[in-house]
Amino acid sequence: MPKQISCLIVDDEAIAREIIATHLSKIDNIQIVKNCSNAIDAFNCISANKIDLVFLDINMPEISGIAFAKSINKDIKVIFTTAYRDYALEGFELQAVDYLLKPIAFERLLKAVNTYFDVYNTKEIEISKTEEVNDFMFVRSDRRMLKIDFNTIVYIESYSDYIKIHLANETIVTRETISAIEAKLPKQQFMRIHRSYIISIKYIDAFTNEYITIGDKALPISRSYKKEVLNVLEQY
Repeated sequence: MPKQISCLIVDDEAIAREIIATHLSKIDNIQIVKNCSNAIDAFNCISANKIDLVFLDINMPEISGIAFAKSINKDIKVIFTTAYRDYALEGFELQAVDYLLKPIAFERLLKAVNTYFDVYNTKEIEISKTEEVNDFMFVRSDRRMLKIDFNTIVYIESYSDYIKIHLANETIVTRETISAIEAKLPKQQFMRIHRSYIISIKYIDAFTNEYITIGDKALPISRSYKKEVLNVLEQY
């Protein structure tokens, strides 16, 4: 069964945002996090929330949809929405899930969403296969590829374009995104609690609705991850 996906609608035309939102309201497993009229608001939303899929207009003032798509994390998928056919090639070169021409019919948008679900489910299967085989990963640090056993990772902390992997007795720094590292980790053992933190469940000492305590560290649970995190932890 497809997981719930968090969507962002970005378009400078209010009527266009309303049409997409109305269409999406008819589809199960879709949560609209926010409607944004410009790329700046969209950047802020992505920084504060976990977003899976963006419905993105191309022809917008100040920052175009193409420029916006190039700047966001590649794990966030994009469905372009535009009144102009001329951008189609550039849109697909950015590996967009789909390219929708306005006015957008419900049936056409539904097809694009189903394409996203197909891509996501395939990725989940590939990750699951990796988890069955590996109990370690390699990361680049100080010009070397270091082997890190998953059991030794306490938590992972993101700093812009690099991360710190905190082990019991040392910290390893690597130039990598936290989402890319998250994809390598076994889901049964690790949990994303914030856009900047992934924790190992076995090292948790205590938790509240707001924080997870590991040793002398109190790591925040962000609002966008809180429901999922608490649901998992309350099962133990």
